[in-house]
Amino acid sequence: MNDEEIRRVLGLLHQDDTLRAFASLVLGQPPEQGEECLERLGRGGLAVKDEDGGWRARPERFRELLKAAAPPARRLTGEERVLETFLVDGRLKEIPAKWEKRMVVLRHISRVFEPGVRYPEKDVNVLLRAFHDDHAALRRYLVESELLSREANVYWRSGGPVDL
Repeated sequence: MNDEEIRRVLGLLHQDDTLRAFASLVLGQPPEQGEECLERLGRGGLAVKDEDGGWRARPERFRELLKAAAPPARRLTGEERVLETFLVDGRLKEIPAKWEKRMVVLRHISRVFEPGVRYPEKDVNVLLRAFHDDHAALRRYLVESELLSREANVYWRSGGPVDL
């Protein structure tokens, strides 16, 4: 299907006679418009002639056009699926128990820390509380996984992906 077919269907619905005929068919009523009007609906895919010679509406034509015009669905990566599973509106539903999934989430969270910037523990807690109420566990996991380093209650980013 192409843009021409979409324009044809929209053009048919823009014309009063074909719009009324289509509406009548959808409602199961015999249309007052003539055979030529019904044939135009048929050429546009909005109506089809039954075996007994009568016409019926094909509202599924809209679904066909929408499906044809939709961009192809993008496949999520494994990491995107994990993040979609555990994050709702940017907050963790729960901290993943499995190490691999927890690392995906921790790498995502580590991005809030700018490389080269030193953060007092109080600021780290504020940033992590935005993701989960158990900010202490997140802080501990980030340090254990070497995404953050700590010395004298000061933290800095020491690993993880860097957005360019």
